[in-house]
Amino acid sequence: MAYGYDVLVVGGGIIGLSTAHAITQAAPGTSVAVLEKETALATHQTGRNSGVIHSGVYYRPGSFKARFAVRGADEMVKFCLDHDIAHEVTGKLIVATAREELPRLHALAQRGRENRIPVRELGPAQIAEREPHVGGLAAIHVGSTGICDFGAVARTLASLAQAAGVELRTGTGVREIARRPDGITVQTDIGEVRGRVLVNCAGLHCDRVARMAGEDLGMRIVPFRGEYYELAERSRDLVRGLVYPVPDPAFPFLGVHLTRDVHGGVHVGPNAVPALAREGYSWLRARPRDMAEVLAFPGSWRILRRHWRYEAGELRRSLSKKAFVTAVRQLLPAVSADDLVPAAAGVRAQAVLRDGTLVDDFLFGGSGPFVHVLNAPSPAATASLPIGREVARRALEALAGSRST
Repeated sequence: MAYGYDVLVVGGGIIGLSTAHAITQAAPGTSVAVLEKETALATHQTGRNSGVIHSGVYYRPGSFKARFAVRGADEMVKFCLDHDIAHEVTGKLIVATAREELPRLHALAQRGRENRIPVRELGPAQIAEREPHVGGLAAIHVGSTGICDFGAVARTLASLAQAAGVELRTGTGVREIARRPDGITVQTDIGEVRGRVLVNCAGLHCDRVARMAGEDLGMRIVPFRGEYYELAERSRDLVRGLVYPVPDPAFPFLGVHLTRDVHGGVHVGPNAVPALAREGYSWLRARPRDMAEVLAFPGSWRILRRHWRYEAGELRRSLSKKAFVTAVRQLLPAVSADDLVPAAAGVRAQAVLRDGTLVDDFLFGGSGPFVHVLNAPSPAATASLPIGREVARRALEALAGSRST
C-alpha cells in the first residue's frame, strides 16, 4: 500500500523521535511518519551510550555542539523532571594526571566559562574530598553535568509524538528513494511510502540514505566502536560520580572515563577502535560491504596516516585487558583487573570528510525536499531536544517550499 505523509523521518533514534515530536509541536496537523529498520526504536547509538547529560564544556564557543549542549542539558533535566524519568545532576571532574595536561585543563576551564558553564578549578586535596580514590594534579569541577536514562527519554518522545498523530513504523528499512514531481517515493522492506519531505536521521547509515536520495555530500560515516567495562558490584564505591581525563584536542573522543549511571552501575571506558561493521559491536561482527566502503574512501587512509599512533594505543587497549587497566589506573590507581567486568559496547557514527577531517560538530545538509543529519555523535542525546527543533525547522521550511512549487 502507498501511504502519503507531509514528512517522512528515516531513523527512530532519539534525534528522529525528537524531530518528529518537534514538528507536531511547531505545526500541528502536519502528517509525519518515522521509518525505523529495527523492530524496536532507539536500539543503536541512543540505546548504547553511557547516559551522561553533557554540559558543553569541551565545545568551541558558538558551534552547534556548544549551543545545543548547553541548552540541551538544561532542557533534558526539565524533561526528565516533567516526565518522571530517572536522572541526577551530579557534576563531574576533569582530572589532569600529568604536568603536560595542565595547560589543556586550564584552557578547558576558560572554554567552559566562555560557554557560560559553571566550572571550578580544584587542587589535589579538593579532588580527594570529592573522589577519595581518584589521583590527579589538578581538576575542574563542571557543575551542570548529569546522568539520565536516554532509553526512557526516547520512549517518552515516541509516546508524545504518537499521541500527536505521528505514525511510528518499525521493521521498515529504506531500500530506495526516488524524487517525483509531486514528492518523494520510498521503497521499504514492507512496501512503498510516499511523502513531500524526507528527513534523514539514520545515524550509522545517514550517508547511505543521503546517497539514495541522490545527494553525495562529500563525507562518509566511519564507525568507531566504544568498548566498555563496568566496575564489579563490590568495587562500585571506588567512584562516587563522573570522572574524566583531559582529552586530546586532536581527536574527537574523550578518553577512558568513569561514569556512574542512574541504576547504580559504573561504566569504565570507552576506548575507540575501528568497527568492522556499521553495527559492529564486537570484533566478531564484521560486514564485508561496510569494510569495503571504509577502505575505498580516501578520508579513511588520511585518518590512518594522521592518527595511527593514537589508534595503535586504542587497539592495544581493546585486545589487552592489562593495557586497559593500566589506562584506567591513571585516574583510579586502586582499580585491578578483577574489578572490571565486560559491558555492552556502542558504535559511534563518525562523519569523515574526503581530506581525512574528523567532523567535530553537528553537520546538516540537503536541498529541496531533503534534510540530512550527517553527524550527530555525543552529545547528541543530551542536545536532542534543541537539535530536534532545528531539524524540524528545516523540514518545515522544505515542506513550505514543496507546496509553493
